[in-house]
Amino acid sequence: MHADDYLGWLALALTPGLGARSAGKLLRQFGGPDAIFGASLTALEAQHLPAAVAQAIHSRQPLSAAAKELANAQATGCRLLTWDEPQYPPPLREIYDPPPLLYVKGNAELLGRHLISVVGARRPTPYGVQMAERLARDLTDRGLVVTSGLARGIDASAHRGALSSSGGATVGVLGCGIDVVYPKENKKIFEEIERRGAIISEFPLGTFPAPQNFPIRNRIIAGIGLGVVVVEGAQYSGSLITARLAMEFGREVFGVPGNATQPSSFGPNHLIKQGAKLVTSWEDVVEELPTPVRADLMPVEAASPEERQSLVEQSLSPTERPLYALLNVDVARHVDDLVESSGLSSSETLAALFDLELKGVVRQLPGKQFVKVLL
Repeated sequence: MHADDYLGWLALALTPGLGARSAGKLLRQFGGPDAIFGASLTALEAQHLPAAVAQAIHSRQPLSAAAKELANAQATGCRLLTWDEPQYPPPLREIYDPPPLLYVKGNAELLGRHLISVVGARRPTPYGVQMAERLARDLTDRGLVVTSGLARGIDASAHRGALSSSGGATVGVLGCGIDVVYPKENKKIFEEIERRGAIISEFPLGTFPAPQNFPIRNRIIAGIGLGVVVVEGAQYSGSLITARLAMEFGREVFGVPGNATQPSSFGPNHLIKQGAKLVTSWEDVVEELPTPVRADLMPVEAASPEERQSLVEQSLSPTERPLYALLNVDVARHVDDLVESSGLSSSETLAALFDLELKGVVRQLPGKQFVKVLL
């Protein structure tokens, strides 16, 4: 499409009071944005639109705002994608209220690949972080594109795990404008996904990450791919909302079982009791996918966890090896404890831990606590 062809689509997105569902109904009724903005006030009111919305469309004022939005979108380096273009994700087009227009940064071709969403708690346990990263990495290694919401917690871990794969294919779905980095601590992940993956949003540029935007965003995460993997999530969490939407859309729902005494385990454990597939490894996800999808995925000869562990240990320096041996996956240890137990000096310990982090085999948690990365 020519750039100017997006003006009508942008004008619909910028019309005050007109959500994606109502915009979709108008597009189906009239056939396209030009016909909508050329319709009579009577024809618009016959669609049961609020009077103010019908007046705004009839006045064509949103078209002026759309011209500015188009210029800003081009300036920020993002492209636009409408639901009648071939690059639009086919599964997303099938849900009952798909966004008519998406803003895209990065590689839009990823949206046509086989996608799987990984979601979970904003404040995960070390176990949840490790599982999200490992699953995302392993699923990406098999040719799937991991999708998540670029939020803190499990979302960030899923993106990080996917980026650690040689394929590095991941898609972030925002609950704000595509030019807004939220949360700020994920800035480096944003930049890496722009470079090696794709970021999408249905919200106009500059849209603040208001709480009501995230349930709206979640329907995209639920509908854009083959299924949703829930790693951790409390009883009333957004990840459970996403899972319920996925069920409504006919998608596969997966749950990573967690400690029954942890509130963050309620979501996946509850979903498993309701019939979601229990997941402890990438194989549990892939074996539930349709046969044509499994045939498309890249065959990868992966090393076993024991083989990966052996390779990691062989790569460690004499200073790194004792520290790595002191750490485990489930329980974090403070740096002072590691200094005392290892017999190394404080500076040697900090330098070795930094090198282990760079190698991706150790992760630092808040408060100078360290855990081993699950291989």
